[in-house]
Amino acid sequence: MAAAPVTLELGDVQGLVARGYGALSAASFFLLGLEDGAAARRWLASVVDSVTSGDTRPEEQAVNIAFTSLGLSRLGVTDEILQQFSNEFVHGMTTEHRRRSLGDVGESAPEHWDWGGPSTPPVGAVLLLYARDAAALAGLLEQQSRLLVEAGVEVQRKLDTSNLDGFEPFGFRDGISQPFVEGLAKEGPPGQTVRAGEFVLGYVNEHGHLTDEPLLETIGRNGSYLVFRQLEQDVRGFWRYIDSAVPHPAERTRLASKMVGRWPGGAPLALSPERDDPSLAEANDFGYFHEDPVGTGCPVGAHVRRTNPRDSLDPSPGTDKSLAINRRHRLLRRGREYGQALSPDAALTESLAPDEERGLHFICLNANIARQFEFVQATWLNSPKFAALYDDSDPLVGQSEPFGGTFTMPSASVRHRVTGMPRFIKVRGGAYFFLPGLTALRRLAGL
Repeated sequence: MAAAPVTLELGDVQGLVARGYGALSAASFFLLGLEDGAAARRWLASVVDSVTSGDTRPEEQAVNIAFTSLGLSRLGVTDEILQQFSNEFVHGMTTEHRRRSLGDVGESAPEHWDWGGPSTPPVGAVLLLYARDAAALAGLLEQQSRLLVEAGVEVQRKLDTSNLDGFEPFGFRDGISQPFVEGLAKEGPPGQTVRAGEFVLGYVNEHGHLTDEPLLETIGRNGSYLVFRQLEQDVRGFWRYIDSAVPHPAERTRLASKMVGRWPGGAPLALSPERDDPSLAEANDFGYFHEDPVGTGCPVGAHVRRTNPRDSLDPSPGTDKSLAINRRHRLLRRGREYGQALSPDAALTESLAPDEERGLHFICLNANIARQFEFVQATWLNSPKFAALYDDSDPLVGQSEPFGGTFTMPSASVRHRVTGMPRFIKVRGGAYFFLPGLTALRRLAGL
């Protein structure tokens, strides 16, 4: 029986759930400690009316707020209520078993993080600020900084972003494969439309159940869990490895695209295996089982095929059952890049100056951290056995210690493998946050 259409209470949902603010090209994020609970409540009361809701489409600016479990505690949420939140949120991203499953080891271990780790001040909240352009963002930053100072809340760290015109720092179009969410205005194919409860608490999820939520008089309803990880990308290292792994410079883009699963312009290799096709730059309505079952176009270990396997999952690849399993592990991505663009040719040019840091502020929303973000990271990205592979983890973000990673590319005759891949992405910080609904924010301000 088909489920009844859901009506999301968008006026009570924070706007970041409904949209990624693509028209607001400038953004900065404030990490807050909230050491003084009374000061934190004063600040929240002063800013809550300016928080952007999901029923608006802002053209000038947007403000959203999320809290760690420590931040909620400092606001006055009791331990009894905190224990009703998910275990992953309560205990955080840096527990011993979690850092192993997420691949936060070696240089990416929390001990080396710039924020969110055991050797840095504990984070209580993140204030996410978006504006039309740099000038508008400067005004918004000044306004919000003044409210923080007046309330006595200190900014631990300011995370800036860059506008790379829809491309991530390695040089590939980003943000294409977003799920369609039930109850939002933008409709999509049924196989790619995900139940609202996968992203917002208080609604039915893909299992047909309400996702667990804390019950302090609606503190959980219309909220979502926000995963934030600062990922530094070694763009020079990436293109230098690519250059060393191919016999001819003309093959650089092909190998890099095989690792990503899309051409730099965005066309999926499953649909256009031989060349970048501008007409397919944002193509998203396709599967792998029928178009490219063994990965001769898009290798099964490619980054985008791991993060969204579409219809290729067991036990019934190519069917609605496979798509149903995939929908249980989708993420709403809301990340922003930082640092300046660096072309492949420039990356291969020797430079004596210290390289500028560049990367991605990875932000995603989900209602079940374990079944969504952590499952994708540990089971699909980090696993060397994904899709019957032998020793290949994700070529972009997977673990490669201690001997370097392997990437396999099937073909109609003999498969090709590249080996000894270093890790191109290093984790610089991270935390699990809760993004409350507007009613819950007002309740938290008055605790």
